[in-house]
Amino acid sequence: MKIELLAVPVSDIDRAKDFYVKAGFTADHDTTVSPEVRFVQLTPPGSACSIVLDLNFTAMEPGSVKGIQCVVANADESLAFLRERGIEASEVDEQPWGRFVHFSDPDGNGWALQQLPDWS
Repeated sequence: MKIELLAVPVSDIDRAKDFYVKAGFTADHDTTVSPEVRFVQLTPPGSACSIVLDLNFTAMEPGSVKGIQCVVANADESLAFLRERGIEASEVDEQPWGRFVHFSDPDGNGWALQQLPDWS
């Protein structure tokens, strides 16, 4: 059993898609199924799990998803990547269990990028 798709509730699909592409996600699909349903799937670089921008697939309110976490090789490089693209992100947060960079999409959905500690 694998998680392959997470719904991220947004208020404006075009604005959200632009944001996530700017953040380095690959735009995999953008299909209008009907006037009420548009399926936009994006994948973080190197991930086996994608997100779908959610206007009406779930009952979640835009901005209500917090704590989606992606593992990155280097928190400092990830922070620089986001900021070079004009994305507001936290300073690197040093914890015993990893180094974290936090950012939110335009609706307030919260993300964490984690550099795993060197446990060797």
